[in-house]
Amino acid sequence: MSKPGKTGVPRIIDAFGYSMKGFAAVWKYEAAFRQEVGLAIILIPAAFWLAQTPVELILLIASVFWVLMAELANSSVEAVVDRTGSERHELSGRAKDIGSALVFVSLVLLAIVWGIIAFNRFS
Repeated sequence: MSKPGKTGVPRIIDAFGYSMKGFAAVWKYEAAFRQEVGLAIILIPAAFWLAQTPVELILLIASVFWVLMAELANSSVEAVVDRTGSERHELSGRAKDIGSALVFVSLVLLAIVWGIIAFNRFS
């Protein structure tokens, strides 16, 4: 059974609008996302300089985007948890901690990818 609502191009247009609202919200409310966008503004051009092969370029840029995706996921979890109330709950804390761990792992991945490629370039 299909979900009621728009289909085809109108659905794609609506989905794009929802995505833009999401970007606006994360930009407004999440300092970490703004910092990571700043990092992306520096690292993506640097990737074109550092990479020696197309695969290296893809890995360098993908690792930057993975950090942004992880932060988007973490921010969405935090928003949902915060909506449910301000009282402390073990599951709420666990959800936020797991989201934070996702961002941390993505940053470790970025450091490993950039470190290995930089080491190979300069050694």
